[in-house]
Amino acid sequence: MSNEFNQHYWNERYRTGQTGWDIGYASPPLTDYIDGLTDKNLKILIPGGGNSYEADYLLQQGFTDVTVVDISSEIIHKLQERYAASGLKAVCEDFFEHSGHYDLILEQTFFCAIDPALRPRYVQKMYELVTSGGTLAGLLFDRPFVGGPPFGGTVDEYKSLFNDYFELKRMDAAHNSIPPRQGSEVFFVASPKSI
Repeated sequence: MSNEFNQHYWNERYRTGQTGWDIGYASPPLTDYIDGLTDKNLKILIPGGGNSYEADYLLQQGFTDVTVVDISSEIIHKLQERYAASGLKAVCEDFFEHSGHYDLILEQTFFCAIDPALRPRYVQKMYELVTSGGTLAGLLFDRPFVGGPPFGGTVDEYKSLFNDYFELKRMDAAHNSIPPRQGSEVFFVASPKSI
């Protein structure tokens, strides 16, 4: 990852409570999506999972194979303590070094946290991690930000970015975003292309 947004940077953000992206519960567009999933044995990854409310929600719904990867040792240690008995796999690792194959990868505030220069690499890495026939789904900001993280973007930019590796099943305005994010999030579902 960018040297600027390294493990030390994210550990300090968690230690000092600079977590403005953290809404304190699972995001409604993602819980609605999760509620529509029927196979509880899906192998699921949440990259840059932070406090992992979505992982907690998945476990509550009976999903059995959930992995969270985050570069922050601070947050991963807390997750390992909190979910020790639940079967959640909490891995402290740079996402770009992670290996494995997943049926579903959920995107929630990770894409907007990485240096935008890494976005093409993000898409390639997602393609490597999603199984053939698998799904990448989640939320992206459809608005600019000054400075960052978070880093914003546009639907047109995202479509162009994902096009070489993924077929977008949908990418449209999230109808049930939390009030502060109304009108500024898009929900997307994508499947890897056969390349």
